[in-house]
Amino acid sequence: MKKGVLMVNLGSPESTDPKDVKNYLGEFLMDGRVIDLPYWARTLLVKGIILNTRPKQSAAAYSKIWWDEGSPLIVLSERLQKKVRENVDVPVELAMRYGTPNMLSGLKKLDEQGVDEVLILPLYPQFAMATTETILVLAEELRKKHFPHMRFSDIPAFYNRPEYIEVLSNSIGEKLKDLDYEHLLFSYHGVPKRHIRKSDVTKSHCKIDGQCCQTPSAAHQFCYRHQCYDTTRQVAEFLNLKEGTYSTSFQSRLGFDPWLQPYTDRTIERMGKEGIKKMAIVTPAFVSDCLETLEEIAMEGEEIFHEMGGKEFTTIPCLNDRDDWSFVVSTWINDWAIVEASKAIA
Repeated sequence: MKKGVLMVNLGSPESTDPKDVKNYLGEFLMDGRVIDLPYWARTLLVKGIILNTRPKQSAAAYSKIWWDEGSPLIVLSERLQKKVRENVDVPVELAMRYGTPNMLSGLKKLDEQGVDEVLILPLYPQFAMATTETILVLAEELRKKHFPHMRFSDIPAFYNRPEYIEVLSNSIGEKLKDLDYEHLLFSYHGVPKRHIRKSDVTKSHCKIDGQCCQTPSAAHQFCYRHQCYDTTRQVAEFLNLKEGTYSTSFQSRLGFDPWLQPYTDRTIERMGKEGIKKMAIVTPAFVSDCLETLEEIAMEGEEIFHEMGGKEFTTIPCLNDRDDWSFVVSTWINDWAIVEASKAIA
């Protein structure tokens, strides 16, 4: 069997035109693992309300961060793909869960190269219904419909892999080394609390009570909240951060349902009010800088901090196409190829 890899990231509109943004948001928000309401309710909310009000606002936000080459997330993902390709001996294609290049086109490219054994690599450190799970579900749907001769495997959430933590910690440490800061905020993308409970394989552990994420459980394998807090803990230990100089928060909530707290915007606001003058912020739920990091955090977050009396607001870039990060991804791929080859021989 010939092996190949499909790296999958979130996605982006084709351009900053409101029409393209509307198309992208429609595909994204109609995913039942993003907004997990019954189809009729999701349709009413997304097509009846959100897509009639939000595209222009989102298009303006995208315009602030758009590069000459295109969407930062797409460009940075392509740069990572290029570096990884140089370090592995199997075909590596790139796809987006929403927008283009889509997963079907990525799998077709692998199929055209004779690949029938595919490693699906979701570019998300932590597992969530709206990220890793929706990628794997769609991949299996596409396999059954278009590529029944293919066999898929995947790399699960890698938030606790030592090599990932080392690269993430080094990227943060390099920025903090010469920085005079008072507090480091780890901001993760938010999800509704009900997503945590839905992903609980034990159906009883995830109470989101401040204790469940610290109590060992099989639920942690699919618990986004636990994995975020554990990412923060591991980095803090690696960098020997002092207790009280760092914390965790969650950004980008939507609608009126309870989402994971504390909220990033309110945390930034509170820190400014409490007299913190110099803070740094990192976004470890993303491996590529995107709208949520470049506009929501680096622009809106900084504005909030300054309005509350803060002076210096430093954003730490995502891993993007760092050489050490591309090396880690390449190593995972090479190790997978070796293991699969040995299985074939056996």
